Amino acid sequence: MEPATELYTTEGCQYSEAAREDLEWRGVDFVEYDVEKDREAYERMLAITGGKRTVPVIVEKDKEPQIGWMGRGCTV
Repeated sequence: MEPATELYTTEGCQYSEAAREDLEWRGVDFVEYDVEKDREAYERMLAITGGKRTVPVIVEKDKEPQIGWMGRGCTV
C-alpha cells in the first residue's frame, strides 16, 4: 500500500530538505519524488499545482496541496 502523503522535491533545495525533515520528525509515512530525475513525477506535480514549478510540494490525503515550505520554495 502506498503512503497517503507524497513529497515532490529536488536535490539541493533547502526547502525540500526542510519539508522532508518535518515529515520525518512528525512520523508521517510518505513517498518522495525528485522531479528533476523523474519526468512522470514532474508532470504529476504540474497537474497538482496548476502548472507552478515550485518545490517542495506536499500532498496529504484530504488536505489541499502545499506548494513551498513556510512560504518559500525552489523553482524547477
